[in-house]
Amino acid sequence: MITGTTKLIAHLGYPTESFKAPLIYNPYFEKHEIDAVVVPMGCKPEEYPAFLKSLFRLSNIHGALVTMPHKISTMALLDEASTNAKVAGSCNAVRLAPDGRLIGDMFDGEGFVRGVLRKGRKVTGAHALVVGAGGVGSAIAASLAKAGVDRLAIFDANEVTATALLERLTKFYPDLHVTTGSTDPSGFDIVVNATPLGMRRGDPLPIDAERISPSTFVGEVVMTEEITPFLKAVRARGCAFQVGTDMLFEQIPAYLEFFDFPTTTADELRAVARIGK
Repeated sequence: MITGTTKLIAHLGYPTESFKAPLIYNPYFEKHEIDAVVVPMGCKPEEYPAFLKSLFRLSNIHGALVTMPHKISTMALLDEASTNAKVAGSCNAVRLAPDGRLIGDMFDGEGFVRGVLRKGRKVTGAHALVVGAGGVGSAIAASLAKAGVDRLAIFDANEVTATALLERLTKFYPDLHVTTGSTDPSGFDIVVNATPLGMRRGDPLPIDAERISPSTFVGEVVMTEEITPFLKAVRARGCAFQVGTDMLFEQIPAYLEFFDFPTTTADELRAVARIGK
């Protein structure tokens, strides 16, 4: 039940038809009698800067979830951003501070890392390869750096994109060994596909699975199907892996903490979610 005391969390993006967050957060809020609601709000890019500022003048606004195409443009509208958001170059959560400042963070990568850790894998001191340096790849790289990886290799088909991410990582994590330019997964403890390859039938594999060690932990970001062709290939190699939707559900507890709500586990969120129901 939405009342005059309900805390409003806007889900900002365009278009809104594919939004899944309300189907996860709202059942959780209802179950635990948390007086908050996530509401999809479609806003076109050219109208977004003015709309965001106006939105946070509402007396009952608590925060916002930010998705495409606004993650990058939100950065210039914040009063304060986390290191993760600065390294990623994008933001997917905004909250209103008591003094009226807009504070932003990025949780895509946090969800990925939490999933890896919950599966019992070590991140601190690990060697990681992230293929894809766009929005999600940059966020994962940022969170891996924050979690203490020793070596981080970045690859993107666009060399300018990869180099820009390298420069941001080097700025905020000067002791981290960062390289770019290769998709060779040999010798890495963690290998991540952060590209869209696998979303369409017939896509080539993003990484040569035959060169991945069976002891390597493999992450996937594609969510169109749980076991993508890439994951089928690494599963045949004997690798432990993480499916794309794990990143989605694992980041929501971090969002809840950011918004000062009672947190939970990815398992509970999966149980209460109304996706596909």
